[in-house]
Amino acid sequence: MEKETKRTLLYDWHTEQGANMANFGGYEMPLWYPSGAKTEHLAVLTNAGMFDTSHMAMVTVTGPDAYDLLQHCFTKDLNACVGIKKKPLEPGKCVYGAYLTEKGEVIDDAIVYQAADENYLTIVNAGMGGEIAAHMGMHKGGRTTEITDLTDKVGKMDVQGPLAGKIMTKILAEPEKVFEKMPYFSFKGHFDSASPLADAVRLADGTPVLLSRTGYTGEFGFEIFVEPARFVKLWKMVSDTGKDFGLACCGLAARDSLRGGAVLPLSHQDVGHWPFINNPWPFTLPYNDDQTDFTKAFVGDEALRNVADPEFTYPFAGNDLRKVSADDPAIVLDADGKEIGSVLTCVTDMGIGRYKDRIYSISSPDKPEGFKPKGLCCGFIKVRTRLNFGDVVEIKDKRRKLKVRIAEDIRPDRTARRPVREMI
Repeated sequence: MEKETKRTLLYDWHTEQGANMANFGGYEMPLWYPSGAKTEHLAVLTNAGMFDTSHMAMVTVTGPDAYDLLQHCFTKDLNACVGIKKKPLEPGKCVYGAYLTEKGEVIDDAIVYQAADENYLTIVNAGMGGEIAAHMGMHKGGRTTEITDLTDKVGKMDVQGPLAGKIMTKILAEPEKVFEKMPYFSFKGHFDSASPLADAVRLADGTPVLLSRTGYTGEFGFEIFVEPARFVKLWKMVSDTGKDFGLACCGLAARDSLRGGAVLPLSHQDVGHWPFINNPWPFTLPYNDDQTDFTKAFVGDEALRNVADPEFTYPFAGNDLRKVSADDPAIVLDADGKEIGSVLTCVTDMGIGRYKDRIYSISSPDKPEGFKPKGLCCGFIKVRTRLNFGDVVEIKDKRRKLKVRIAEDIRPDRTARRPVREMI
């Protein structure tokens, strides 16, 4: 029996604004609004954009053995994962990684937050809360820990872009206190008013929120978690405040194009049912300093050590805004015209362009005078042969064939890691 499509608490608001809606991960979600995906994409690069991300799921892991269970199930080494010095995860910090099967294949990518000793949250993708909770439950063994799936029990939205801090300053009760010592991949507060952390971040009207310096666009911004009863009010508060800052409401199309340009994967599309290795995200695995082995044991580690006939995932960037459809499916051809793999994702980042063989962003401080980005296609390919950055391959669907270049990075001068003090 086919599952009924869910609606987030903002469904009525989205439809009232004329959003183009579609099923994503079991939820009716906005693909774009009347202003269009291009306008939404560029708003995040120049001003700010807001995203309804309440379709994503939260799972809590608590108890004396919560850390040990996450160490076993999550790819990152929680004892060596924070900052350049790889310090242990601690309360107020979060880290990006993945949950794998015994075969080393991705169940889902995720962020793990440490709220307090013996108290962790993990944010996973739409429809994945139950599956990740079950996965951890299967590996729980004799550990003393409680796993709780909070799917649809927490409101979540993202505010992304260089002016996101200025917008949040207007709606927070004590912004100076909140933003003090808040580096990338840290968080403060809590969405549960009963939590001892709740007073750390409150909105001007007293609503407690968990405010996280993360997001999925590659740009400066925040993820905001709040109890469902106050979610619509929070959304409208941000929307109204953001009007003076050029804030745009953004759908899934802009999310995809922003992530592609930032070399960030789409779960179950760029990472999925193949070994999670030989890809642009080695930092999600617990490699030792010379990347010859892992620093801990985790679910799927042996499979990753013993991959036969490896495939390789690479980012690419094209020469103009034309793209191919990864749904055709699209294939990858080498210089001799031999098929060597498939296209996982192909989007158009409308904020970038090439000038004298270098990619510039609309946000690049050293962009050429008069530079106006026309957009470049970009995304990920999975191939059966090792390639080098700068290599040219062709991607081909039923309509067209395009030459693209394997890229180490795509959209330059991203703002995600900028210090808060520079952005407020």
